[in-house]
Amino acid sequence: MGERVSNPTLTLRGSWEQRLRALRHIPALMRIVWQSGPPVICGVLSCRLVAALIPVAMLTVSKKILDAVQAHYGGRALPPDFWWLVAAEFGLAALGSIAGRAIGYFDSLLADRFSRHVSLMVMDHASRLDLASYEDPVFHDKLERARVQATDRIAMIQSMGSVGQQMIAAVSLSLGILWFSPWLLVVLVAAVLPAFLGESHFAFLGYAQNMRQTPIRRRLDYLRVLGASKESAKELRLFGLSGFLVGQYEQLANQIYDEDVRLAGRRLWAGAALSLLSTGGYYGAYAYVIYRTVTGAMTWGTLQFLAGAIAGTSANIQNVFSSFSSIADQALFLTDLVEFLEVRPKIRSKPDAIPAPRPIHHGFVFEKVTFAYPGNQRNVLEQLDFRLEPGERVALIGENGQGKTTIVKLLTRLYDPTGGRILLDGVDLREYNMEDLDSQVSVIFQDFMRYELTARENIAVGRIEVAHNGAIRRAAQKSLADQVIERLPKRYDQQLGLRFEGGVDLSGGEWQKIALARAYVRDAQLVILDEPTASLDARSEYEVFQRFAELTAGKMALLISHRFSTVRMADRIVVLENGRIAEQGSHGQLVLLGGRYAAMFELQASSYR
Repeated sequence: MGERVSNPTLTLRGSWEQRLRALRHIPALMRIVWQSGPPVICGVLSCRLVAALIPVAMLTVSKKILDAVQAHYGGRALPPDFWWLVAAEFGLAALGSIAGRAIGYFDSLLADRFSRHVSLMVMDHASRLDLASYEDPVFHDKLERARVQATDRIAMIQSMGSVGQQMIAAVSLSLGILWFSPWLLVVLVAAVLPAFLGESHFAFLGYAQNMRQTPIRRRLDYLRVLGASKESAKELRLFGLSGFLVGQYEQLANQIYDEDVRLAGRRLWAGAALSLLSTGGYYGAYAYVIYRTVTGAMTWGTLQFLAGAIAGTSANIQNVFSSFSSIADQALFLTDLVEFLEVRPKIRSKPDAIPAPRPIHHGFVFEKVTFAYPGNQRNVLEQLDFRLEPGERVALIGENGQGKTTIVKLLTRLYDPTGGRILLDGVDLREYNMEDLDSQVSVIFQDFMRYELTARENIAVGRIEVAHNGAIRRAAQKSLADQVIERLPKRYDQQLGLRFEGGVDLSGGEWQKIALARAYVRDAQLVILDEPTASLDARSEYEVFQRFAELTAGKMALLISHRFSTVRMADRIVVLENGRIAEQGSHGQLVLLGGRYAAMFELQASSYR
């Protein structure tokens, strides 16, 4: 666990090319920013434009005031508009203060809107991706970085706004310096360039280091959750694992800390050395202007204007270079978000996909279906031929790893076969619209979700778009969840789970009844129950299956269970072994056959004698 993780594909060679390539994602970001709030964008742009032009306006007014004062000391009268100039300078200062506060206000609004908008985009896109994606560690790294972009990239957007403001201010101030001496402006720009290049170099090193550390940071998050969750609390206490987990966390956290400190130290000393060049360029230009004023070549007002213009131009050029470098380097991080949003599921509906049949006439047929999970060479299913007809209840049994749940995932197109095909009413499953097909299937997996929502919402998620109070209550009655809910303080409005205040946790069997209610509320043509009574006691199991006939009446039902008391009610029992059908038939037929099923049944039955 303490092993160092690195990314050998990311090197410093070509770092500038990577930056420039990453900048191509900025238009995509701008579209996302605009979508998050057009009125806010217009407000912040207007304020930044005003704020950018105020410095040159104030220096111009200040020059006129000082020149008038200098002339007054030489015996001339003050110009008639002198006090209006003073008032104008005050007005510009006040306007600048208001514009600065308005920029802060609009930036805060934009940060909230952008974070919300990107978070929704990431959630929505992630929900549409293949199940196989979530079994790939590289995908999890990319997803983690994409999630971070929802909050971290707001700094990049504000940097882009600042660059625009700084460029306008720098250009307006530079025109004054250019009028006095073009070479003075060249010196200022040249003095800033080394610091800009140095900052860019270390920013890229930071990005490369962040890439290398992503898997470690995900492991830290896992250890943090593992060390403080209800699910792991019992074993942590009984097995004495706290010290082990704390030690693992400390080792990895120290590794990241040490790497960050080393990079920060190198950046500190290099940055300090390069910043001396910028400071030297600024004060060299400033000293030259003072010299020209002392020798009488310039007025006080011109000194004031050029001193302010040099200081403002130097600061803005440095900020432009620094901000542009930051944008270019943050664009590298933006690549993670854009590339994540560009990931497309391999399993999706065709453009001309057809709706699922209503009703289903001939059922599902597996023709020589072979399947291996991504990244695994072993076939879970091998040339499987299987049929599920309308109105038929089929039970799948077999030892773990024989392909029972895999058949369910193929029927629901969470995966596609690697060989063979699956037909529905004689048409390949890949020809149907996936969303429409999903609406005709109701699945409760053994590892069903325990939503930290209200009891009503926990049932309604079975078909959230059509669920209403009447349907929810009827579903709860059929699954026996109503008996659980009636004991809750707030009944159907009770918050379930302990994550939020006022929540109530349920036992495994109670949660399972809630999950079964989702199957009833869905009212689909195909019902799939994967170990639906695994957490129920014998009496509850009996009551559930007394009502199971109602759920499956006139429908296809696929049942996976290790309990033979459950599978006996099926019309046909399919025994899987090594990814193939070993035997099939009714309970009575298979017992008389004396094969694999009979042996498993006798083994389980003997434990009750």
